[in-house]
Amino acid sequence: MRILIADDDPQILRALRVTLGSQGHEIITAADGRETIAAASKTPPELLILDLGMPHLDGLDVIRTVRAWSSLPILVVSGRTDAADKVDALDAGADDYVTKPFAIDELLARVRALTRRTPTTLNRPVVTLSGVTIDLVSHVVTREGQRGAIRLTPTEWKILELLARNPHRLLTHADLFTEIWGTPNVHETGYLRLYIGQLRKKLEPDPSRPVHILTETGMGYRFEPDPSADA
Repeated sequence: MRILIADDDPQILRALRVTLGSQGHEIITAADGRETIAAASKTPPELLILDLGMPHLDGLDVIRTVRAWSSLPILVVSGRTDAADKVDALDAGADDYVTKPFAIDELLARVRALTRRTPTTLNRPVVTLSGVTIDLVSHVVTREGQRGAIRLTPTEWKILELLARNPHRLLTHADLFTEIWGTPNVHETGYLRLYIGQLRKKLEPDPSRPVHILTETGMGYRFEPDPSADA
C-alpha cells in the first residue's frame, strides 16, 4: 500500500518510514502542508497519515483540500489532545485520530482497520430511517428532498454499515472497536462517541433525541431502522 506521511518532525517521519516500510508499504513523506497537497495530487496515496500543526498550511486545511477531490482514508497523528481538536479534524473529513506519543502497535492496528472491509451480516441492500436511505451496495446515503448524497467519512461509513447490517442488535463498545479499529479499546468510549455524534447530526431527525442510533448506557449502541425496513 502507498502511504503518504506528513509531519514536520524529522524523527517522526523517520520512525514511521522505517516502521511502515518494514510492513511492506511504499512510503512517501512530506514536511509541510503545501508539500503534502502536492505529493497527494502527484502520486495519490492509499492512506494519508497527517500531523495537524505543520508550517505553510495547517493540517485541517490539508484535510479539507484533500476531501474536495478524494475519499482516501486520513489518519491524524497529532500532539493536540483536546476533544475540540479531534472534533474539528473529524468534521473536516479525517477518519481516525491518534494522539502523540503513540504506541506503534496501536498505530499499526489503526492503519489496518482503515483499509479493512467491514464484514457483512445482512443481505438487505437498502435501509431507511426517517427519510434517509442507506444503500449498502453503492455506499451512498441520501435524504428525501435533498439534492446529492450525504457525505460520510470512510470511518463514519464503516460504523454506520456495521450498525445497519445488525438492526435491533446491541453492538458493544468492544464489538465496534474490534471491527472498525482492530482492537477492543473499550477504555476509549469517548472517542467512539465523537463518531456516533457526527452520524446523528447527519442522519437523525433530531440529533439530541435520537430514534435510530440508540445508546445502551455503559454497553454500546443499537440501530433501529424504520419499521417498514424490516418487511
